[in-house]
Amino acid sequence: MKDGMLSILPLAIGAALYGFAFGILAAQTGFPWWAVTLMSSLVHAGSSQIVAVERFASDELLIGAALAGVALNLRYLGIAASLGPLLKDRPLFHKLIAVHLTGDENWALTFAKRAKDPSIGVPFLLGSGLVMISTWTLSTTAGAVFGTTVPDLARFGLGFAFTAAFIAMARALWRGHMDTLSWGSTFIVTLLLVKLTGNSAFSILAGSVFGISVSLFLQKRTSVS
Repeated sequence: MKDGMLSILPLAIGAALYGFAFGILAAQTGFPWWAVTLMSSLVHAGSSQIVAVERFASDELLIGAALAGVALNLRYLGIAASLGPLLKDRPLFHKLIAVHLTGDENWALTFAKRAKDPSIGVPFLLGSGLVMISTWTLSTTAGAVFGTTVPDLARFGLGFAFTAAFIAMARALWRGHMDTLSWGSTFIVTLLLVKLTGNSAFSILAGSVFGISVSLFLQKRTSVS
């Protein structure tokens, strides 16, 4: 667990920055600090939380915000499925804890490390996950507490911290031109749908499905040839 805790620290620092920014956004939208704390500790999914709050701010419909968050969180079905080989011999309670502690950052880091060292497993995942959920909950809570007194942080470039963290994760997971094609198609389809519909959550979901389809097609074509 210690290795996971130490290895995730650079990503945790980035998460703290955009977590603080998210807390400010949520507070300025009308969310009390305790609601932000509960959301961060129970949902533990930064991107879907951000989209949900932005959706709530645009139309003030709680159901719309919830559906946007759920749509973006559907990617965790694939992430949870990928944990099967690591958790197959673990009791149900351990599996539930591991799934809850698994976020984008520690999942990506665990599998990037595991690709180089097969001995990396559940302890690394749990250790890095504990650091990430603690960092995310504390930073979003701090942002919510001070949200009404802090100016717009976009001019300081903190809004890019979220994007930068995902770029770092993508670079660690990149394996070659097949990834480039599937990731590139995901980006293009998502961008086009956002421009056409203005709905970021469902555009991301549709773009991801398209990118997965491209990846499966390329893998099948490679195996046949």
